[in-house]
Amino acid sequence: MTGFDQHLTITTRRLVLRPFGPQDTDRVRSIVESGVPFLPPGAPGHVAGVPQWLAFGVHELWRSGQGVHLAILSDDVIIGAISLFRTIWGTGTTEVGYGVHPAYRGRGFAPEAVAGLTDWALTKGGLRRVELRANLDNSSSLRVAEKTGFTREGVLRGAGYEDDGPHDLVIFGLLARDLSMGPPTMNGRGFGTGVRMESERLILRPFTGTDAEDVLAAVEHDSEIRRWMPWAEGYDLQRAYDWCTRYAHADSVNGVQFAIEPKSGGRLVGSVGVQRADWERGDVEIGYWISPWARRRGFAREAARAVTTYLMMRGFHRVTLLAAVGNVASQGVAKKAGFTEEGVLRRALPVGDGLSDAVLFSLLKDESPW
Repeated sequence: MTGFDQHLTITTRRLVLRPFGPQDTDRVRSIVESGVPFLPPGAPGHVAGVPQWLAFGVHELWRSGQGVHLAILSDDVIIGAISLFRTIWGTGTTEVGYGVHPAYRGRGFAPEAVAGLTDWALTKGGLRRVELRANLDNSSSLRVAEKTGFTREGVLRGAGYEDDGPHDLVIFGLLARDLSMGPPTMNGRGFGTGVRMESERLILRPFTGTDAEDVLAAVEHDSEIRRWMPWAEGYDLQRAYDWCTRYAHADSVNGVQFAIEPKSGGRLVGSVGVQRADWERGDVEIGYWISPWARRRGFAREAARAVTTYLMMRGFHRVTLLAAVGNVASQGVAKKAGFTEEGVLRRALPVGDGLSDAVLFSLLKDESPW
């Protein structure tokens, strides 16, 4: 393959990505009149240029064979644009860029569009590497790259230029082989690196570097976490960042860590983790902590149920959790989530000041009420 399909159309859960065309004349005129800049580079600055741009200009990249511009539609409304460009077919590389109308930001549309197009590029498109570049000071763009599974590879000093002058650019890369490490197959052993799930109010997703400040704030301002979590002693921003970017992703065979994010937006809710996965016996353990600003809202119970359901779908028949005998709140979460108390394991759980007896809870697959 040495070019892009003229009629390339990609459908994701909520979006349609398709080429711009004459049918978009009225919509693009309205966008140009609004003055909101999210259309692809080269878009007209005046409504008089819209028909010519839709007929020819927006397709010049496609005709060159070096890329393609696509409209992002939600409920038949153009909410953004996404492009592949600087495509080199001989080496199998390309770059992705996007823009979303401000009224539609913060709803996960950008990550969904980027994931949809890059997945196509690295599979059906026949390419092997997609790059994404974002201003170092643009936290939302950095977050989109991390959410869609890109690896941060370095910083290009002064490589970007805008109205206020030069900007450092962070370069991200996603390889075709990275997709095979993503969401796991039902018969495989291991959790992959891109597992993501949703419950009624929550999104459970991989940790990213942008979570570090919230993780640190949860630890340093809360005596409960420091009391029950031995890793919280002497916690600082560097340790939080290392956790979010490295250690939370280090063992995809025996466990996986999820950041808990509210669908309604706002700060990190907490974390739910899977560890000690015994694939032979079908037995696995979970654990959780909740940020102090998100407690007493049922988030721990909801997250525990969501990850337990996921584990049972992966083939585990028994899910356990341990709570220190003095941690009444954690024991309450386990019971409300449907777990059964089995007994007390003596000095089985590390806590802030040493070892504690631990209450063992379990839930069997045929007991799950959900």
